[in-house]
Amino acid sequence: MVVEIILWGAKGHALVLHELFLRDGIAVAALFDNDATRTSPIPGVPVYAGEAGFKQWLEAVDPSGFSGLAAIGGARGSDRLAVHELFRKHGVRVATAVHRRAFVASTAILGEGVQVLAGAAVGAQARLGEAVIVNTNASVDHECLLDDGVHVGPGATLCGCIAVGSNAFIGAGATILPGLTVGASSIVGAGAVVTANVPEGAVVAGVPARAVS
Repeated sequence: MVVEIILWGAKGHALVLHELFLRDGIAVAALFDNDATRTSPIPGVPVYAGEAGFKQWLEAVDPSGFSGLAAIGGARGSDRLAVHELFRKHGVRVATAVHRRAFVASTAILGEGVQVLAGAAVGAQARLGEAVIVNTNASVDHECLLDDGVHVGPGATLCGCIAVGSNAFIGAGATILPGLTVGASSIVGAGAVVTANVPEGAVVAGVPARAVS
């Protein structure tokens, strides 16, 4: 069992993950952030600045005794994936986090670095790639396919058989109807109702969702 974890990101998402791990008796040992002025949001947990700080931390520990996770939300899936690759390069295992009040179907498949937060649900035969976030009270229903780096915002609903491309962001409270495709690196605005496929790199919003500039 993992008893210590490190997080890359020292803002609000780190607090969310800290609370999740705390309930399972897992201590956050260190935080890392590319902003050198960032102070720790978790009392007693140090913050190291960027990759140089990470290498400094590595000099004092055995990295094989730690797991790591990117505490980076929003439409920054590529950043989460880069952090995970850095961890692996230096012998830190990539963690997966499922809140004890979340539901994950027994037939769902979760990639490394997935985060399923409080009240969220992942349905039967859903497949989530690496570094996917299913945020608080979000629902990813049966047979959905989420590629690496996708973030499903709080309270969003993905009905069954939806395919979401890598690094796409689904805003809080959005609804995507069954069988649709949301392209890679696209953004679905908060509260949108998606009734048609979303092209790669598009930004859509509204009810029904339309492309916005």
